[in-house]
Amino acid sequence: MLLPGFWDNPDSTNLVKELKSLKATVEPWQTILEKYQELKELAEVLDGKDRDLIVYLEKEIDSLFLQLKELESKTLLNQEFDKNNAILSINAGAGGTESCDWVSMLLRMYHRWAERHGYRVKIIDMLVGEEAGIKNVTILVEGEYAYGYLKAERGVHRLVRISPFDANKRRHTSFASVDVIPQLPEEQQVNIDEKDLRIDVYRSSGPGGQSVNTTDSAVRITHIPTGIVVQCQNERSQYQNKQTALSILKAKLFELERQKKEEMLLKQYGGPKKKIEWGSQIRSYIMHPYNLVKDHRTDYQTSEVDKIMDGEIDGFIESYLKSQKRTLRC
Repeated sequence: MLLPGFWDNPDSTNLVKELKSLKATVEPWQTILEKYQELKELAEVLDGKDRDLIVYLEKEIDSLFLQLKELESKTLLNQEFDKNNAILSINAGAGGTESCDWVSMLLRMYHRWAERHGYRVKIIDMLVGEEAGIKNVTILVEGEYAYGYLKAERGVHRLVRISPFDANKRRHTSFASVDVIPQLPEEQQVNIDEKDLRIDVYRSSGPGGQSVNTTDSAVRITHIPTGIVVQCQNERSQYQNKQTALSILKAKLFELERQKKEEMLLKQYGGPKKKIEWGSQIRSYIMHPYNLVKDHRTDYQTSEVDKIMDGEIDGFIESYLKSQKRTLRC
């Protein structure tokens, strides 16, 4: 970067990005090592009677362990697109109002999780339920490693509770499907033939308010060869909605190709084929007759349902990522 004419190089921007990425990997470890050495030196000269220093050391060591644990979890995120933003979709299953309410609960859970990690959440498209809740919603979670973490949430989520919509207070089971794909970087090439697209514009829908249902700014794009449909209605203009929808379509087409290659490899080497479908839930959230959230892939579980629904799902994510790491080693 110090060489003359560096900024005249067309690849200079990519090199700067690479440098920032490498620094983001190395510098936290260097900071932790320096802090460890500092605390070690303090401990060696510690006077057992200095209660204030003991309390300070204990607090700093606890903080150091938390930082180390966070860095350790990032070592599990080494796939190609783990650092990317995440496009997360939640769809209601069978169950009408119950499932729509379950989608809104999951949306809040992921929103709270994103806030805890300093990520930005942007609603791309949302279809509200007829009576309550949300039928389906697509959000963009922006931040480093958003996809790497959230890919652990891909699958069917099952809720068991006493229904607030049932006058007889009976127990109901609801399902919602969560899909997560990485947002592709701009330089990632995905070729789409304009002739393969059907683009429809329609009036934005919503719960009401200023500028709702006043212009045909919402965009729906159908990729005819695959039947993939994406739509966006939350941007300010039709052009912005179209660009966002195209970005999501490219990500979905890229993911489709990746899945096809993966299935071919599994067939070639005789590996197990796993499907995400209704009835094969990855996680159950039980609120009656007892409290339990259990991940069926890893057997990780907790009885603190309220904390989970408030976005504290890192234990489930970390457990899944570690299980995937062990599988890859095998």
